[in-house]
Amino acid sequence: MKFAWRIQRFSRLTERKYYSDDFTAGGCKWRLLVFPKGNNADSVSIYLDVPDASTLPSGWRREAQFSLIMVNQNQRSSSTRRETRHTFTAREADWGFTSFKPLAELHTHMNGFLLNDTLIVEAEVDVLDGHPPVIVPEADHSLPDTEPLVVTETNRFESFFSELKEFIITTENSAAREGSGSNSTENDQMVHLISGSLSLEEVEKAKQSLKECLSDLFKLNMKDRLSAALLTLSHAEVGLSSDQQKSIKAFRENFEDFISDFLTFEQDNAEFELQKLARDQVFSSVKKNHEIHLSNRQLLESLDAEEEELKKRMGEVKMRKEKLISDWEILMTESGEAKSNYTAQEKKLAVVEEKKRIAEERMSRSTMAWSSLKAQFV
Repeated sequence: MKFAWRIQRFSRLTERKYYSDDFTAGGCKWRLLVFPKGNNADSVSIYLDVPDASTLPSGWRREAQFSLIMVNQNQRSSSTRRETRHTFTAREADWGFTSFKPLAELHTHMNGFLLNDTLIVEAEVDVLDGHPPVIVPEADHSLPDTEPLVVTETNRFESFFSELKEFIITTENSAAREGSGSNSTENDQMVHLISGSLSLEEVEKAKQSLKECLSDLFKLNMKDRLSAALLTLSHAEVGLSSDQQKSIKAFRENFEDFISDFLTFEQDNAEFELQKLARDQVFSSVKKNHEIHLSNRQLLESLDAEEEELKKRMGEVKMRKEKLISDWEILMTESGEAKSNYTAQEKKLAVVEEKKRIAEERMSRSTMAWSSLKAQFV
């Protein structure tokens, strides 16, 4: 049983390891496992793996003889082949070769293992024994029919930013449901104390001081003024109800705790607002990054269209180039034939020329004899 895995854009892969699709051999499921940058080694690491190991019955085992092949796409006879035999179990569900092919050798273009940044890995698996056997319909995974596994950076981007978009929507919906906390102010609970045995001027002054303190308890310089106002009004025995007197007394008894609570709240509230602002700034950055992602995707689509147009033009140029080379080949053949014909014609011309020379010599002798005869009788 042979399975082929075509891994595109191999040099751009960023994850530590990748699995192939499942395939079937000997009634058992298998898959290939590749570490593009090596499994703690300076070589590509390739293993045969049992994909359903976690779901198999306890005590399962599979004994297999298998070969892993890294295809040389320039010359198949130069492909790298590794063979081994192993009994797969729950503890050893994958087996293969950590140092299958040195990275430097793999990425040397002239070696032919990475063609157009595509690596082809094949597996030949012969299951010798198994317990219990897993009956799965056989599937043809020969190289011509195998769909290539395309691992691209853009797929990873789309997956990440889709999750990011869901995060943004969820966060915005959550923020919309949040109610803004309402802080009751002491102005809504203004205590109006009536002067007692103190002088009217002292009582009015204490009341005014108390009003100012109650209007903004979180100013540090209000502590002493509030304490003084409460002390003064605590002696105003006339004009205060028993509930008002109890309220003033209770507040004075726990004065330090109340002030500490107010100041702590102010500090915590300031910290909350600061962290909220920082969170909102980070979220704005996330949204901006997502907008850049959308812009990048649009630009990529434009570049893809441009790339397709260039491929089309390259195809036309390639056809013209092939036509030119074909015509050139014909021209070379015709020129060779013409050269051969010229050489043959040269030989024929030399023979005829020699015959002409001999004929001229004989003609010259005949002419001289004719002239001599003519001179004797004419």
